[in-house]
Amino acid sequence: MESSKGILLESGTNELEIVEFSIGNNKFGINVIKVKEIINPVPITQIPHAHPNVEGIIELRGEVLPVVDVAAALGFTKSDNPAQDKFIVAEFNKQKVVFHVQTVTQIHRISWNEIEKPSEMYQGADSQVIGVIKLHGEMILLLDFEKIVVEINPESGINIQQVKKLGERGRSTKRLVVAEDSPLLRKLLHDTLAEAGFHQVEFFENGRDALNYLENLANSGKDVTEMVQLVITDIEMPQMDGHHLTKRIKEHKELTKLPVIIFSSLITDDLRHKGQMVGANAQVSKPEIAELVLLIDEYAL
Repeated sequence: MESSKGILLESGTNELEIVEFSIGNNKFGINVIKVKEIINPVPITQIPHAHPNVEGIIELRGEVLPVVDVAAALGFTKSDNPAQDKFIVAEFNKQKVVFHVQTVTQIHRISWNEIEKPSEMYQGADSQVIGVIKLHGEMILLLDFEKIVVEINPESGINIQQVKKLGERGRSTKRLVVAEDSPLLRKLLHDTLAEAGFHQVEFFENGRDALNYLENLANSGKDVTEMVQLVITDIEMPQMDGHHLTKRIKEHKELTKLPVIIFSSLITDDLRHKGQMVGANAQVSKPEIAELVLLIDEYAL
């Protein structure tokens, strides 16, 4: 898996690679850059009173890691042939987690604009699916692994208490644009940014919609920086990812003046260079919301 990460094109191409795996007859995907390695199952130590989606813990090269049963998290039945199952060792949000899946098949390179947002007609607000990929006559569902982990451990998500620890804050007139595909995280960001004093925030569910909004402002003939003072973007989003959004902003003669902060679970020492290559002013790992607020203060106030 480590060598596969070199396959990806340069930052800002709006492409990603996914590892395809299956649970039952359903095919799912996880972003390659979340994956550290894929291993055969090893003995699991069960933990008393653990969350029902947590099978237990394993030791992997000196690290103790939790094992999440993806079938259980999705409400599916367990494997008929557990000896053939696989463990996907993933890292995001500054933590490592092992995801127990049933088979791992191949890696696909696709564009974010080929990933459709799931319709509310066939999924509820609690769904873990963030994108639908139609490939070779089949559908691959891109899963929200951050949501799966936050449902097990809510403390690993964005916590408004972090902002309250910054002390009393006044109401700001600064206008922010936020691109974030998760409805849950949009709501959390709305509440935490309001707590931090930022009440004038425009939210968009992908980078393409955010870019269209910003380009329309630029085409209006007004100074964009008078109408927007800062952009915050996730990385993983259907239609247009945050790296490509940042690249397009920084290449635009009017929008380039806007500071851009990437706020993503994919900010690691290994991946930080991708944001630097597309011109991001700052990068913060989810769920460090207090650090995000301090950077907004630095670049927007």
